[in-house]
Amino acid sequence: MNKLRLDHEMPECISDWGWQFHHIGIPTHEQKPGEWHIPHLKIHVAGFPQSPFGIEWMRFDPGCGISELTQTVPHIAFVVPDLDWELANRNLNILSSPSSPSGGVRVAMIEYNGAPVELMEFEKVQ
Repeated sequence: MNKLRLDHEMPECISDWGWQFHHIGIPTHEQKPGEWHIPHLKIHVAGFPQSPFGIEWMRFDPGCGISELTQTVPHIAFVVPDLDWELANRNLNILSSPSSPSGGVRVAMIEYNGAPVELMEFEKVQ
């Protein structure tokens, strides 16, 4: 049986696995100020560059290939040290295989207990 986490303890993915919080993505049907379009994903995003809390609004174009779960339920995103390793070794329910929303970034979506979770890996800057 897994040990229950106490109120003051960080989630296991942060305390033991080394994941880092990046943002929360909130689906919306409303156009938001300053949003920009990511054509190959058919989504509009807004808010992240200005938010001190990592809040990102996401509006989806008709015919968007992103999972229905991600389009309707807010997701939390974590930066992981090695995306391929996490997907191969953590027994995760994978919603989408790794893709690149922008240069130097790889992401994959997983589902945990009915909630979407985004895993992100950033190209190492030398």
